[in-house]
Formats: sequence, C-alpha cells, structure tokens
Amino acid sequence: MAAAAEPEVIVPAPLTTYEVRSIDIRDLDTLLRLNLRCFRNGENYTKHTFNYLLTQPQSLGFAAVTPTGDVVGFVLIMNNPDGAAHITTIGVAPEHRQRGIAKMLITHVDHALVRRDVSTIVLEVRVGNTAAQELYLSNGYTVAQRMGKYYSNGEDGYLMMKSLM
Repeated sequence: MAAAAEPEVIVPAPLTTYEVRSIDIRDLDTLLRLNLRCFRNGENYTKHTFNYLLTQPQSLGFAAVTPTGDVVGFVLIMNNPDGAAHITTIGVAPEHRQRGIAKMLITHVDHALVRRDVSTIVLEVRVGNTAAQELYLSNGYTVAQRMGKYYSNGEDGYLMMKSLM
C-alpha cells in the first residue's frame, strides 16, 4: 500500500512586485513544475498538453514573474477563429496567493484579447472552487451553464463567460 503524499506546508513568500510577460515553449519545464504545485488535487495538464498549448499559433500564454525572474503564476488561452477565446488554465503558486496575481493575469488577458478583436472569453471552474468563482465574478464573468460530472473525479463544473466588447 502506497503512503499518502505529505501535504505541502505553505509559507508565504516575502512581499514583492510582479510583472506579466509572455510565455512560450521555452517555459515548458517551469510551467510543468508550477502546475503540479498549483493543482495538487485537481486536473493537472500533461507535458503533451502544455507543449500543444505553448506551440499553437492561436494560443496565448502569460506569466506573472518576480523581479528575480521567478514564474509564480501563469495563464494559457486558446484564441478561436470565431471571435471567442478560452482560458484553458490559470494558476498561482500557493505561497504567492491572495496578492492579486490571478486578477493581474486576467486583466492582462482581457487587454491582449481586445487588441485581437476577441469578443467573448469563456472558462470552466469547479463548482466547489468558490474562491475562483468569486474572482471571475468580480472580473465580469457570469455563469452560463452548469456541466454535470465535468471533471474526472465526477465533480460538476460551471461554464463561465464574459463579453469583452
């Protein structure tokens, strides 16, 4: 019988500033490591999925970085030809949470998509992830649909959307 993984002890990082930069395939290993920390009990993307999202011409990716260059948050978006975009994943390192990083990334995405004439953005979120739902609601998203047993563990999800025009 395998031993249960020890829970990660989260020690808040020292206060710092953050900036947003574009990401690409050169960031693959960094994103894979951060993804595992962000979604310890959730849906983790595989290396193959990250590779796909980082190399497609219709995809966009941004990272929140510290002044020392450490990537502490990320967001990946698929920009569809129909004028809609899809946030496929967004994550923030546990020790940097509650500092407005996800909001900063979402705002950056909004501006980048408006420049590309994208009119609508959608995302999925677990019904049980009320913190993320509150973040999205406070940034103009609305719940469009409840999707039964959407996640691999059987949890329902919400489809949320936002108009950018």
